[in-house]
Amino acid sequence: MPIPWVLTTIATSAGGIAEPVAKPTSAKQLAANRRNAVKSTGPRTLQGREVSKMNALKHGILSEQVLVRGLGLSESTRELKALHRGFWDDLQPVGAVEEMLVDQIVTAHWRLRRALTAESGEIALSVGAGQRRRRGPGPVMQWVQWQASVDLIHAMEGSATGLALLWGWLKEVRASVVAEGVLTEGAVQKLTANLGGKTTVLTYGLEALRSKYEADPDRAEAGRRERHRAETLAFLDREISGFECDRYRCEEEESAAEARQAAAVLPSAETLEKILRYETKLERQIFRAMAQLERVQRMRRGEAIPAPLSVEVSDRG
Repeated sequence: MPIPWVLTTIATSAGGIAEPVAKPTSAKQLAANRRNAVKSTGPRTLQGREVSKMNALKHGILSEQVLVRGLGLSESTRELKALHRGFWDDLQPVGAVEEMLVDQIVTAHWRLRRALTAESGEIALSVGAGQRRRRGPGPVMQWVQWQASVDLIHAMEGSATGLALLWGWLKEVRASVVAEGVLTEGAVQKLTANLGGKTTVLTYGLEALRSKYEADPDRAEAGRRERHRAETLAFLDREISGFECDRYRCEEEESAAEARQAAAVLPSAETLEKILRYETKLERQIFRAMAQLERVQRMRRGEAIPAPLSVEVSDRG
């Protein structure tokens, strides 16, 4: 029959990891431990458990220090105490060693929550910044910027929205030419009004066509009228086709930007690696403290505990 082992002291190794030091114990000592464990199982009555809840508030010295308090961030003491009480009720520590291990679990868990919050915040910042860049100014501010530019048409050609407006306005002018048979002064004035009253290359070109027709003494002839109509429609069709092609190009670029933003939901590789390494470190601390707590509690109950197996795993490449 193998000799049982019990935990007698906690020593710190060169690597900073708490490792138990074991020594053999006699059957008589083991029996005494079991008898003592019956008397040290923690509070059993409802009143006793209510009192024990306050132990977490008295002994949580280490976990209290983990709270961040500052102008930009102030973590909730109430949430930390609730978390501490929850672990305390679940794990029921008895004695200073068990209380210390529970405190370590609470502290590591609180820091792990903070790391997850940081990861969510980093993603929100990345997505929000991309949306702001892609969305640009609102409609009113966009129109003000267009009007303030030296070349209104060139400025509007820089976005799918501006190109769609130009395309639609010229389609209205074309419909007027088809209906009237000629380019009227009213159609040119309506386009000018749509452009904020500014003279542009579009209004200048259309006005030149209309003036040429008005100056023709034979404009009433059917042939001259049809020639003017065909020349005006050709001018409008070239401009409309150009705006339509540019609009599709802008829409594709904006769609590509949205796709890139969707792919950028994760933080940068450097930030993500930093957060993941931090999370991994905290998870190891939690599992190590929980394993150590289990050994201490089993020993307190008089159970035979095998010698611990300590394995150090490094994540350094």
